[in-house]
Amino acid sequence: MPVDVVIVGAGPAGLAAAIRLKQLNDALEVVVLEKGSEVGAHILSGAVIDPRALDELLPDWRETCPLADVPVTSNEHWILTRRRKWAMPHLLLPPLMANTGNYTGSLGTLCRWLAERAEALGVQIFPGFPASEVLFDDPSTGSEGAVMGVATQDMGVAADGSHKADYQPGMELHARYTLLAEGARGHLTKRLKTRFALDAKSQPQIYGLGIKELWDIAPEKHEPGRVIHTQGWPLSERDAWGGGFLYHQANGQVALGFVTALDYANPYVSPFEEFQRWKHHPAIREVLEGGRRVAYGARAINEGGWQSVPQLAFPGGALIGCAAGFVNVPRIKGTHTAMKSGMLAAEAVAAAIAGGREKDKLSEYDSAVHSSWIADELNKVRNAQPLVARFGGALGTVLAGLDMWLRTLKLGLPFTLGHHTDAENTRRADLYQPIAYPKPDGVLSFDRLSSVFLSGTNHEEDQPCHLLLKDPTIPPRVNWPLYAGPEARYCPAAVYEWVGVEEGAPHLVINAQNCVHCKTCDIKDPPQNIEWVTPEGGGGPNYPNM
Repeated sequence: MPVDVVIVGAGPAGLAAAIRLKQLNDALEVVVLEKGSEVGAHILSGAVIDPRALDELLPDWRETCPLADVPVTSNEHWILTRRRKWAMPHLLLPPLMANTGNYTGSLGTLCRWLAERAEALGVQIFPGFPASEVLFDDPSTGSEGAVMGVATQDMGVAADGSHKADYQPGMELHARYTLLAEGARGHLTKRLKTRFALDAKSQPQIYGLGIKELWDIAPEKHEPGRVIHTQGWPLSERDAWGGGFLYHQANGQVALGFVTALDYANPYVSPFEEFQRWKHHPAIREVLEGGRRVAYGARAINEGGWQSVPQLAFPGGALIGCAAGFVNVPRIKGTHTAMKSGMLAAEAVAAAIAGGREKDKLSEYDSAVHSSWIADELNKVRNAQPLVARFGGALGTVLAGLDMWLRTLKLGLPFTLGHHTDAENTRRADLYQPIAYPKPDGVLSFDRLSSVFLSGTNHEEDQPCHLLLKDPTIPPRVNWPLYAGPEARYCPAAVYEWVGVEEGAPHLVINAQNCVHCKTCDIKDPPQNIEWVTPEGGGGPNYPNM
């Protein structure tokens, strides 16, 4: 199927790119592939959204977009100890941490609204069609093996590889340009980074695991537009760092969640269990008591910052949004930068096609990003994450805040700190004591399986496992004896299970049907033996409004 542009991923970056392309050239045939069962089904974010890119793309968005319903009305930052909280004075926070003029709501709902706008312009959106393979031109044609499109996942393949009665082969989409908007740790993005050495001159990307719930709370406790961020306890007890959020959104709901930086050393740490502990803090419990949990989900978040952004353009296409890593970690925001990157890529593609170029390297897109407000914003915070990672939550926060203040004044540290991968930072289990996490009470805290149920996750069971072990012998030879089987703890969805431990023959069972597509296993596995690939289309979570 020949098209002008194929976009992989119907998140904010991909949809912004599609809309901008049609704004620039209505004749372009633009196709968006989405692996979820519908647009928004796999979208998860806090979310407090800076509308800067939305204002540029669709200036009238406030007239019809649900996001406009809840502007931020108050902004609080709490430092937690085990029993108490300390509200950080606003004067101590760098100006970029303010949320004045921002909005809180569902990013999934925003994407559905953007999809409607895109389709009204003539964009074709195909939910339930994951892109499983990148297609390349034959180098003998003189195109240097440029990307020429993607192929979608075959449907109706049994677990043993045989074809079922309803088998349907994937379709090939041949495009002049291909934009990857897969989100954090995209599997096609990983392959293109390797093929074209896109990250040869950048720091490795690092990640946090964000776990989120939606709660209906008591009406008298609900304050639409109230935004709270926390740091400190409980991760301060684990030599790890991260923080929580609690956003009062529309319809009497709060979105709450917890982000754990995946560079933690202790393999006994469980981000899911730390989130459950956090909800029992008196300040958080006060908001939730009398309420009811209605949704759950999890997703990896880019935390590498500006120094981890790779080369963006390759022959035949580009990386946009979180596939490239434009998250502003201190602000806990990436939607506006993702959308802007999609818009800049669309402008470069439209100009290239108008100039008679195709499957070319879009160097002008790289240049445009580096001269945009994306670069200005991310440069100001480029040392924040590594300072906290190196010096801990208390001292690191002070140093990061000082550096951000100075950069606001065009000063700051005269160098850029680097990263090690999250997998490399994991240390041996014999250096630590196992952590005895409290049992869930079924009121504020819950187990993984009941949580996964609320995510609406579903996969066709008779299909090849989409969580591949490059070497099946490594888990019992390496992960269990050296790291005490960390898969069972870092996964927030009970996908990985160690059995046969009491018999002295531990082996790893992968319950792939539970997978919420967070990508944590692909990131945190110490020997980097797990690879996440696409399952059948429509599989995974079905988030209603996350």
